Amino acid sequence: MRHLVTLLLAGALAWAPLAAHAEHHPDKDADTAAEHEPVPDHETATRTKHSVRIDGHSIDYTATAGTLIIRDDKNQPQASVFYVAYTVEGGKAERRPVTFLYNGGPGSSSMWLHMGSFAPMRVKTASPEATAPAPYTMVPNPDSLLDKTDLVFIDAVGTGFSRPLGKATGKDFWGVDQDISAFARAIERYVSLNSRWNSPKFLYGESYGTTRSAALVDSLQDRGMQFNGVILMSSILNYGVRLPGYDELYIGYLPSYAATAWYHDKIPNKPADLKSFLDQVRAFARGPYAAALAQGQNLAPAEQDAVARQLAAYTGLSVDYVKQANLRIDLGRFRKELLRDQRRTVGRFDSRFEGIDADAAGETPDYDASDTGISGAFVTAFHDYLDSVLKYPSKLDYRPTFEDIGKDWDWKHKAAGARRPLPTAYVAGDLAHAMRTNPDLKVLSVNGYFDFATPFFITEYDLAHMNLDPSLRGNVQFLYYPSGHMIYLNTDALHQLKADLARFYDAAAPRP
Repeated sequence: MRHLVTLLLAGALAWAPLAAHAEHHPDKDADTAAEHEPVPDHETATRTKHSVRIDGHSIDYTATAGTLIIRDDKNQPQASVFYVAYTVEGGKAERRPVTFLYNGGPGSSSMWLHMGSFAPMRVKTASPEATAPAPYTMVPNPDSLLDKTDLVFIDAVGTGFSRPLGKATGKDFWGVDQDISAFARAIERYVSLNSRWNSPKFLYGESYGTTRSAALVDSLQDRGMQFNGVILMSSILNYGVRLPGYDELYIGYLPSYAATAWYHDKIPNKPADLKSFLDQVRAFARGPYAAALAQGQNLAPAEQDAVARQLAAYTGLSVDYVKQANLRIDLGRFRKELLRDQRRTVGRFDSRFEGIDADAAGETPDYDASDTGISGAFVTAFHDYLDSVLKYPSKLDYRPTFEDIGKDWDWKHKAAGARRPLPTAYVAGDLAHAMRTNPDLKVLSVNGYFDFATPFFITEYDLAHMNLDPSLRGNVQFLYYPSGHMIYLNTDALHQLKADLARFYDAAAPRP
């Protein structure tokens, strides 16, 4: 089974896709597969009726599993885009928000958000322990967002049941700007097909889906479709953070290291309150730690000793280990070193999870326990859900991920206001442009304390550097939860997140 490392975040904070696979032939595998797959060249829709109980009220809804045809500039069909929509019947469009949700990768379907977060049904997992094998259990979701908004889960082209059509190939969709164009056309098609132009509209992206959202909202608004809100879950807005020769990544990881050490009881005299503790770590990271790293090899030995002692106190590592690493602690090494004395590793997507390697003396973990612990449950449950509940027939294989997408991704991006394409994805500027041109656009950043894939401190940095006018800064909110990259795996966190989102929707889309 392909691992969640690829499924959710093949590129996030991992520079390899930009340089590796130089000899790979783009689209060869995709084109070969497409020749044998009967991709429908017409729009499909299978509708089933259901109900769910949310906040003490029974809500009747329609589940629609289907495809949208997006067209090129010559009006020729270019792709069949699979989606699942949950809509509540009755009322005028202007009184009913609609939210478009997706995961990232690049190369991931929307299955993870679909099966774990806000749909009216979700798969039950044993987080932060590994979920046992089948049979898995689908349960009604009392924390669904269906009481606040209709939900449309969209699969990127090449994932799920979404496929290129006609003469189109993967390269027409597998890139930062190509992906934005495809999603913009799919959303416009859904809105037109379902008479939702006058509905309040929201985007909800996770992981690379936040990269997509930041630029997509600007693109759609340039095309005349205004949005009420954007929810960024576990964000990556600047892929340049891993460029060699810079120390921002080490600074950005430190609060996440500290949160993980706190969770696993590796902090001496552990503070009772995590939030206050992390405020101290943030201050150290942006102050003495950043100043020390900025001096590079010219850092005085006495200052190195002082910084190493504080780093050790915040991370649970030894002073000697920190000094041997030149004050720069690599993520893989931290995941291996923190619980080495217990012969355990910690997860990457969710550092609450613990793994067991064959060799406790190694430098980095053999696998990510937060990946292997839940992947089987999500993949199996979704396939069963497609058949038994959504009743959606297809001769295609449903792809939770498609690895060729990450390998062949075009990272160049024509950012808002840029004279020429950037060599990699930086999209905070696009989001800032969207907020300036639509002063009512609200942005909510939701973050897991134990997320190593997209550390919250880096997100804070990126959103604080959008150069927003003071009148717009209040439109950006931050929320934090005791969970990892997939915040919803912690059901207590999911419940709190739903309550917070309900308030966000009420403020961003007040009923007329």
